[in-house]
Amino acid sequence: MKHEKFTYKSLDDVKAKCKELGVTIPFADNTECLSAPIRIGNREIPNRLGIAPMEGADSTPDGKPSEYTEKRYTREAAGGAGIIWYEAISIVEEGRSSRTQLLLTRETLDSFKRLNEKVKEAGLKANGFEPFLVMQSNHSGRYSNPDNRPAPLIAQRNAWLETFRAADDSCIVSDDYLKHIEEKTGKSALLAREAGFDAVDIKSCHGYLFQEVIAAYDRKGEYGGSYENRTRLLKNSIKAAKAYETPDFQIVSRIGIYDGYPKECRGFGQAPDGSMDLSEPKRLLRELFDDYGLSFVNITMGNPYATTHVVRPFDMGKYLPDEHPLTGVARMAFGIREMKKAVPEMVIYGSAPTYLRQYSDLYVAGAVSEGYADGYLFGRLAFADPDFPNEIIKSGRINPKRVCLTCGKCGDLIRAHKPTGCVIREPDVFLPFYKDFMVEKKDLPANFRG
Repeated sequence: MKHEKFTYKSLDDVKAKCKELGVTIPFADNTECLSAPIRIGNREIPNRLGIAPMEGADSTPDGKPSEYTEKRYTREAAGGAGIIWYEAISIVEEGRSSRTQLLLTRETLDSFKRLNEKVKEAGLKANGFEPFLVMQSNHSGRYSNPDNRPAPLIAQRNAWLETFRAADDSCIVSDDYLKHIEEKTGKSALLAREAGFDAVDIKSCHGYLFQEVIAAYDRKGEYGGSYENRTRLLKNSIKAAKAYETPDFQIVSRIGIYDGYPKECRGFGQAPDGSMDLSEPKRLLRELFDDYGLSFVNITMGNPYATTHVVRPFDMGKYLPDEHPLTGVARMAFGIREMKKAVPEMVIYGSAPTYLRQYSDLYVAGAVSEGYADGYLFGRLAFADPDFPNEIIKSGRINPKRVCLTCGKCGDLIRAHKPTGCVIREPDVFLPFYKDFMVEKKDLPANFRG
């Protein structure tokens, strides 16, 4: 089996391949619905397009935004996205993914204030509105590298995941530590509000600490085993953050509903045989809306270190999936639709449309118009073409000459802790970093994955 190259010359070709594969992906004839406003809390968002969290690996060593960070986010704001969901920002030093991951503390707060002022100003100047800014509060857990060396903090042992990131019993965090993280998550919401964000995301996805806990079927104690115990960290953290919610500042969440692990290493949203089972994710979403007042979420899947094809279907990557990328797009669409059906009152944004290139806008329009989701976040496309929202809104379609090619080079740069962007579309800026990565590649662990 070879990697499936994206060779579709028309949308009809894509639809024909979907039919051949037996998968369903909604497509619209136009993108008009994406220009419709939507209310989130007391804010009216002018369109249904957003930027997904994509780490830039370009902070200063103490976690402050750098010139690269500022350039990235101000360009995205000028590009016309209604929502900019910032990349993972660590809330504790030991939970950073690298020395180049952003870190929000009382000491770095002023630098984030200045960044957000510039981002909002860029959006207002270019488009007449300030984008809705979401801070993603994060603890990298198993993937913590605070000194650019693996220092995993895990919920439980997982033999399969340990083939990608080694860990032992000494890495298992205590219940007391998780209680400490609940407190830190609450305080991160206050800092995010003071920094000028419009919302904070209590993140539970992609194999990081919160997602590991929610799938800790074999863990003993207050945070493992039963559904009630496994969801305790997320719920308590949301409750702690809610103390700082105001009419102008919301608590939201990015939730992974399916990990996609093999059956012997069962993940969240999976039955004991490893198959997709969304009963717990649906129950969780319903409870978060009814009991915790959470009214806005972004739905995603997978683990970028271990099940990359589930998170973001690709053409070329570090391994060869046993499925066609369109199957991955369809799985994501199905899961998002199921969550919206389960909690129709909640504002739900979808993820991972980028593989579809110049047809991704028609896919997102189809998903919104058919009720799969209320809007969508684009990740890799924002690296390749931060102007894509204005292209869709002003001319009706994405510029096909600037789409992401899903080559995975931005992922390589993130994992190598180098300033990250599109090597293909901005070679003057990012190709030198990629060349450095290739030189250093021989020194990377054998199980390195972008």
